[in-house]
Amino acid sequence: MARAGLTTERLVRAGAELADEVGFDQVTLSALARQFDVKVASLYSHLKNSHDLRTGIALLALEELADRGAAALAGRAGKDALTAFADVYRDYAREHPGRYAAAQFRLDPEAAVASAGGRHAQMSRAILRGYDLTEPDQTHAVRLLGSVFHGFVSLELAGGFSHSAPGAQESWTWTLDHLDTLLRSWSTPGEKT
Repeated sequence: MARAGLTTERLVRAGAELADEVGFDQVTLSALARQFDVKVASLYSHLKNSHDLRTGIALLALEELADRGAAALAGRAGKDALTAFADVYRDYAREHPGRYAAAQFRLDPEAAVASAGGRHAQMSRAILRGYDLTEPDQTHAVRLLGSVFHGFVSLELAGGFSHSAPGAQESWTWTLDHLDTLLRSWSTPGEKT
């Protein structure tokens, strides 16, 4: 029988908060059960296992990021949209490091299709419409943006930029300025410009 007050949503949210505190890799059903002062068996009517919990946290994080991204992009285009979208990822990662890590969790194909991951790709493509890119270059550019955002944010969270000047913010601004320049002057290899 399910313990009163425990729901899948409540457990996933508590797991997300725990991920932000101790790291996504440390989130297990055992750790969650300790938070609620219940036996692990009490969670099984809501979650199958730790993988199920981590999937739920990943889906929550993707949804939160997509909602923030959509709000940030409203009414923006070009470099303004690029910067707003990039800042959403960076700010979210700094506020919710465990959830941000969860957003990178490999989902099974069915969960991935049902997730907000598609919204992220749509928003990236919406930004790129302001740069007049066509396929397959648009797909390459979506992957480039994701790689740059995630790479920078991951290195920053790991302390990779804290030991030298200039500061991370200056490098972030420089990076976004140069991404904008690259996207505005995009050419396919072999193409004459």
